[in-house]
Amino acid sequence: MLYYVVYNSRWDHTVLYKDSHAGPIWLRGGLVAFGVCSLIMDVFKLTNYVGYAHCDSAVKITFPVVQAVFLIMQTYFLWVHAKDCVQTQRNLTRCGLMLALTTNLMVWIAGVTEESLHQTVTNKSVLEKAAYSNSSCKCKYDSCKIFETGYYYLYPFNIEYSLFASCMTYVMWKNVGRVIDDHVHHHVKFRIQGILVGPILGVMVMVAGLVVFIFYEVDVGKEERKNRALLMYYVMNIIGLTLMSIASLIGSVMLHLKKGIHVSGKNPIRSLDIFLLLGASFGHFIICYFTVVAVVASKGVQYLNTLNLVCSLITIIELCLQNAFIIEGLHREPYHEPPAVVDTIFVNQHAFNSQSQKGKAEENPSMDSLQPNHNPVCTTHSTPSDMSSQPSMSWRRRVVKEVSAFLLFCNIIFWIMPAFGARPEFDNNLGENFYNSQMWVPIVNIGLPFGIFYRMHSVAGLFEVFHTS
Repeated sequence: MLYYVVYNSRWDHTVLYKDSHAGPIWLRGGLVAFGVCSLIMDVFKLTNYVGYAHCDSAVKITFPVVQAVFLIMQTYFLWVHAKDCVQTQRNLTRCGLMLALTTNLMVWIAGVTEESLHQTVTNKSVLEKAAYSNSSCKCKYDSCKIFETGYYYLYPFNIEYSLFASCMTYVMWKNVGRVIDDHVHHHVKFRIQGILVGPILGVMVMVAGLVVFIFYEVDVGKEERKNRALLMYYVMNIIGLTLMSIASLIGSVMLHLKKGIHVSGKNPIRSLDIFLLLGASFGHFIICYFTVVAVVASKGVQYLNTLNLVCSLITIIELCLQNAFIIEGLHREPYHEPPAVVDTIFVNQHAFNSQSQKGKAEENPSMDSLQPNHNPVCTTHSTPSDMSSQPSMSWRRRVVKEVSAFLLFCNIIFWIMPAFGARPEFDNNLGENFYNSQMWVPIVNIGLPFGIFYRMHSVAGLFEVFHTS
């Protein structure tokens, strides 16, 4: 990446084209936000490892330092060059981008593994979580536990950063050697005027989810309150997912009714978005499928298992409907404002000339002889119509935007809860009792990271649908 930046700064002919669809400002802004949180995580890790340096390997200190340098360099590289379509040194550029892509995937796998292991051990309470296997190794200062807890809570941001960077690097890799017509791109105005119902309902669901999540985290660790915590969590999920399913269905119908042109031609960004959307949704599908099998095959009927079954079935329905809505929205051409109406007045030269001269002669006959004999030019008055007189947003477009905004806020809260520690799959003993820990723990630890990424990627897709509809 450093070589790419230096080489491009010295030679102007390396990038002749830029992909206007690649690296939008909201995606690069999200990358920077997640990158800042990842840097804070590296600082916490470094501080924690320094506290154990006197009795543990000092090599551990180098990893957060190297990762911090990599984060800073990569964030700058993607912020500046995400739209580049490189035309020179193509093979070298492809190799470098693929190396960066695999590095981000390795960091993502390492982060998912460590975070899942931490959550599994914490929720199961089998062993007391310790950062080091040697119990005699004590930290030099008392705040080590605070830093350790802090960087575990920052793991979701580092995981999302690695995935964001992987996607943007992949798009750059696909754009190497690509020739793009600069005239194809149209600027789309971002308008939120008049969109109120969707954001308000979405924020209400988000606030309710945060309240339930806080109560869940406080009560689920107490055996006498665990069932109540799970009950609140399942009920909130059922209500939220039901509303999301209805909204997705309404949005899909409105997209079919709304007159719009489907996007033609290949676009690596749109293809990647759809692939990641469908691929990541299988994480939820896997967990829901095994949960449904466990509930149906288990003996006895308990209200928590019934709620778990209903929640899993509604999750599957919501995934299908939301995927259909987002994919249909991404395949539509962006909406463009109609041009301003121009009122043109055509004037008959001879009639205008004779009428004006006659009027002047009647008002001041003495001045008639002094007037020069000009041939009047045809006068044209172009008056753009007043902005207030333009037709307001159509009701179909408004409904699509309301649905997109509502689903966006809902997906944020459904990303926050599992990303920051909600593990009803482990707190409810159904899966472990039916499949045993050796099978159930890998199922959850494989499916849940993809499910978490699905929610964040859905936010990006819904923002794009809102922006272009």
